[in-house]
Amino acid sequence: MRLFRHQGFAATGIKSILTDSHAPYGSLYHHFPGGKSDLGVAAIRSGGEIYRQLVVDYFDNARTIDDCVRSFFSDAAELLRSTDYRDACPIATIAMETANTDDAMRRAAAEAFQSWIDVLASRLERDGIDAARADDLAVQVFCSLEGAFIHARATRTVKAMRVAQDTTIALLHANAIPRSH
Repeated sequence: MRLFRHQGFAATGIKSILTDSHAPYGSLYHHFPGGKSDLGVAAIRSGGEIYRQLVVDYFDNARTIDDCVRSFFSDAAELLRSTDYRDACPIATIAMETANTDDAMRRAAAEAFQSWIDVLASRLERDGIDAARADDLAVQVFCSLEGAFIHARATRTVKAMRVAQDTTIALLHANAIPRSH
């Protein structure tokens, strides 16, 4: 997952995967008969579940939604800075590269993204937003974060994270979530 996230799917060769994992050549095809594509699907699913749990940890608790959003976007900005803008979403790099060429990987990415959106929507529903609107808002929060990741990696600045954080909070308040004090 790390190699795919940093280098992209196409730029990550089988040799570098095996070298990085200290695995013998035959074990790749034993565990992933479809080769690199099967490994990509497994990496997306694994990364997707790890990140889903991270979204749960940030949003599925008793803190105010403002605190959740601030922590989430602020910590994402710090991750970007601390990794010289190499680490961002564990799925987006692969998804953008393979969505039109590998349907299994596209579906795995879509499932991962939806699992994160579901966590966000559940939190918004608990804060009094009706289910359909909560889902729409969760999609918007997700898109704000992903867009900010892309912008930050390209510009080498976390300004987009701050802007996305502030506009996300404003959007949530405009949709009847009470302001925290």
